[in-house]
Amino acid sequence: MSEILVVGSLAYDSIQTPSGKVDRALGGSANYFSLAASLFAPVRVVGVVGEDYESQHVDLLQKRKVDLSGMTKVPGKTFHWSGFYEAGNMNEAKTLATELNVFEKFDPRLPQHYQDSKLVFLANISPDLQLKVLEQVQKPLFVGMDTMNFWISSKLDDLKKVLSKVDVVLINEGEAMMLTGAKNAISAAPKLCEMGPQALVIKRGEYGFVLYSRQGGYFILPAFPISEVIDPTGAGDTFAGGFFGYLASLGRKPEINDLKAACVQGSMLASFTIQDFSVNALSKVTLTMVEERLSQYKKVIS
Repeated sequence: MSEILVVGSLAYDSIQTPSGKVDRALGGSANYFSLAASLFAPVRVVGVVGEDYESQHVDLLQKRKVDLSGMTKVPGKTFHWSGFYEAGNMNEAKTLATELNVFEKFDPRLPQHYQDSKLVFLANISPDLQLKVLEQVQKPLFVGMDTMNFWISSKLDDLKKVLSKVDVVLINEGEAMMLTGAKNAISAAPKLCEMGPQALVIKRGEYGFVLYSRQGGYFILPAFPISEVIDPTGAGDTFAGGFFGYLASLGRKPEINDLKAACVQGSMLASFTIQDFSVNALSKVTLTMVEERLSQYKKVIS
């Protein structure tokens, strides 16, 4: 079993969907990722929070034995995002406000005992910060990253440097097309792998995922069928957590078939997240629940 390092946002979200709304609920890529990944393997978090970050949310991660030595609390308020989802289009959030707060001056510094982490996930932060993290890690087995349209349009040169140093990219369909100029996920995948990574996972929400690797080509499966989606926020980061958690549980450098199995695990975890607001559903998930859902999923796809 290998340790996973995740560097990303620790945040509060205010969200409205057709099912209701929540105000200042726990969010952020590193929180969703850690809760999912920690079911399989030890997780180390690097992030920054403000004075308003509640002790109950620290306790939630520590109960999953997530190492928070790299979480820094500084004067000010925690990163806050607010947005909404419209009925009929639950795959895309509409942003109302983004308050970076203490996250604006985030300077990721790894504690010494984090520097030997075998698996590294660079969540959706500025590419120059992703590069700074990689400079501090010693000989990782497997590195993955996420990004977003803002970084693609504003920091493409740094983003390309990160792409040349990672093994896998996990992004959504729109970002893959924006980054490559392709017209769909299928044509975008090989173009993106030409930029450096060995593999690419395109997260497609309710439509599942596309995995493409240089060695194995395409691997495509649907999402687990959920009749009522309450809140899709964090589903992609949950997917990444399940993906990396599974790979870390193997304790060796992943192979192509491992990436396929990891995608399925990520998809199962994400299917829990969307069934409630914030991390409410994800925080209650056990490996037994994941295994039960996986057995149901096999009947769906067999």
